[in-house]
Formats: sequence, C-alpha cells, structure tokens
Amino acid sequence: MEEAKVENNTQTSIHDGLKRNVSGFSAYTMVVGTVIGTGIFFKPQAIFEATGTATLGLISWVIGCFLGICGGLIIAEIGALIPETGGLMTYIEKIYSKPFGFMVGWAQTIVFYPIRKAASAVVFGIQAVALFGLDTKYSIPIACTLTLYLFLINILGNKIVDYSISIATILKFVPIVLIIVFGIFLNNNPTPVEILPITVNSHPFIKGLSISVISTLYATDGWINITNIAGEIKDPQKNIPKALIGGLLTVSVVYLIINIAYLRAMSPAEMAVSATVGSDVAGKLIGEFGRKIVAAGILISILGSHTGFTRASWRVPYALGLRDWLPFSSWFTKVNKKDMPINSGIFITLVTVIATIFLPDFNVLTDIGSYVIWVFYTMAFVGLFILRKRWPDAERYYKVPMYPLIPILGIAGGIFVIISTTFVQPTIALLSIGLVLVGMPIYYYKVKKQKVLEKVIE
Repeated sequence: MEEAKVENNTQTSIHDGLKRNVSGFSAYTMVVGTVIGTGIFFKPQAIFEATGTATLGLISWVIGCFLGICGGLIIAEIGALIPETGGLMTYIEKIYSKPFGFMVGWAQTIVFYPIRKAASAVVFGIQAVALFGLDTKYSIPIACTLTLYLFLINILGNKIVDYSISIATILKFVPIVLIIVFGIFLNNNPTPVEILPITVNSHPFIKGLSISVISTLYATDGWINITNIAGEIKDPQKNIPKALIGGLLTVSVVYLIINIAYLRAMSPAEMAVSATVGSDVAGKLIGEFGRKIVAAGILISILGSHTGFTRASWRVPYALGLRDWLPFSSWFTKVNKKDMPINSGIFITLVTVIATIFLPDFNVLTDIGSYVIWVFYTMAFVGLFILRKRWPDAERYYKVPMYPLIPILGIAGGIFVIISTTFVQPTIALLSIGLVLVGMPIYYYKVKKQKVLEKVIE
C-alpha cells in the first residue's frame, strides 16, 4: 500500500521540461559558492554589535553553522526523495497541502529571493564604492547594474552559470586565505581575544543572542538553492546529499576559522562599527595594497553568490506558473533556447531592483529574508517525520544520521529563531508575515478559476 502511494506521488509530479545537465561537482560548488558570499565579510558587524564580546559572537557563529548543517542534513533526505524543480515549495506542497506550497513559493518569489539578492547587491555597491574611492551616491546604481548583469549571465544557460560560479568560488578563497594566514599565522601584533566574561554590551542577553544568531543564519543560508534546480541535476538522489553535506561542512570550517582571524586583528568593538569588516581587517593585517586585493576578492565572492541565488530564484515563479498559481501563469513558464525560465527571471530581476532602491538597509533586508525562510525551513524539518511515517517503504538513497536527534535539534533551532525574532524584532516579523499573507487571495482566486474551467470542460 505504501509503495503504491510513493509511486502515485511520482506519477503525479509536475513535469518541468528542464534538462538534467548540472553535474554533482557543479552542485557542490553551487552550495559553497552561494553560501559564501556577503555574510562572511559583512555580518560580523551586526553580530559583534549585538553581542559585544568575542565569546558570544563565536557562539553565535557556531549556532548558525550547526543549524545550517542540521538543515542541510534534513533537506538532503527530503530532496533525494523528491528530486523535483521547485525545492522547498515542492516539499511543503507534497508534505502538507497545495495552499502551504503556494505560500512558500510566493514568499520566495516576493520576499526571500528578491530581498536576499538585493542585500547582496547593496553590499556589492558599498564595497565597490569603497574600493574605487567613489561617491557613496553611486552605490545603489552599481547594485542595480550588478543585478542586471547577472540576469544576462543567467539567460545564457546552465553551462555559463556553472563556469561563473566555479571560477568565482575558486577566486573568493583568495581573500579568505589571505585573511586567515595573516590573521592567525603572520600576525605580529595580534589583538587579545578575551574568552571571559560572556556578557552582552549592546543588548540584554536574549536579545543580543537572537539578533546575532539570525545574522549568522543569513551568512550560512543559501544551501536550499541546490534543491530548486533538483530537476536539472544529474543523478539527484546521490548528488543532492553529497553537495549539501560536503558544501555545508566546507562553509562551516571556513567561517569559524576566519572569525578567529578577524578577532586577532580587530576587537569586537571595532568590528561593531565597521561596515566592511573583511577589507578593514585586511588593511590592518596586510596594508593598503592587501586591503585592495581582498576588497576585489570580496566583490568576486559576492558576484559568485549572487549568481547562484539568481539561478535558484528563477525556478520558483516558474514552478508556480506550472501549477497555474500565478496571474499570467503561462507567461512565467516560458523557457528560452538555453532552457532557462526567462520570464520568471525578468520578474525576479524587476522585484530585486525595486527592493534595492527602496529598502537599501543591508541588515533590515537580511533579517526579513532570514525570518521568512526559517518559518518554512522549520515546517520542512517537521515534514521529515511525516514522510518517514507516510512512505516507510520508499527507497531512500540517503537518510539523516542520528535520526531523530538531528531533526529535533533543527526544529528547536527554527522555533527559537521564529519566537525570538517575533518578540525582539516585531516590525520585521509583522512585515514578513504580511508580505506572505497578501498572496493568499491570489491563490484562492486561481484555484476557484481552475475549478470553474474544469466544470465547463466536463
């Protein structure tokens, strides 16, 4: 009986028409290249402003990396079981219901991806202005230009995108390695790293921890993007878990080591007032020439991450269009000669540019994106228990280790993020929830229209 349910689930999957031309290595580089972007260089400012101490700041990074790894381990099993385009939206739809699936897709289309991409573009503009000594008024035009450039890169097809991400992933390790080597091994005048006491200077303990953890979750996010292109990955049942687990372990090690290097170069108080921590640390460690090299490397890092987010983001409105859940759904499902969902890309690019112009605060943008996505991550974590019970006999190429401990820890972390952010940053929570709920009338209108058409056909 259960096997029949699994077969039926596969048969009723929506055919996306996209080709499986993304290799396992490309999937791995997409995870690493997408996650390591802006957060590693810019989020230390928000984290150490909130905590005020080295110890609590590092604890926040450990929590963020740990929750990211838990999330990746859980989603790897679900993604291998349901290897379809749409990722998180498809999982929530199949586990819970179509309305919940729509909510995820709508949230990613209107909130998460445009805001995440806008945040990357904003800090790219800030870093570029600082590097080239330009007037700050040019930061937003540069940010918008980056978004338009990545639109052009993505319409050229998956091979070009894979090359772009792979090259940027390799080059982005130049500033990372320089900071680590000079910060830890060649630092003749290291800043003392005070482990005790564990206190919070700027905020009460819970508030400081909440703000800092949600900042680290932004820095460790992006791993879910690989599931959006699951319908284009070769041998997805094996390559999705490998890419997620390998990529997140790589990212976590890099993040923790580079933060130790930061702390040996700048005090938490100094980082709390630095908008460009990565390049400022490089300036102290290597000098002006080194600062410029690292700043250029940071721009490349952001470019690679933004490219991965751009590719992933286009698949969500495309998947919504396939289900006829959007106005003008057939327009969103148009694919160009390179098998890229071109019109979905146009829409995402337009919303991203609007968010960049009207919401140019990096930390506000990232907090909204992190809050929204972790609500649905937590639902997916709970969904693993549901799938284990609903499809016990389904062939699983990968299973979460230490089950049920890892899913329980992931759920607990997600609940902490949701509850603490709701109380500590209620404006962020209300704005995020409002943007998600505003799409529900569209869904029910489309569903009602579909039912009317079905009756007419009958």
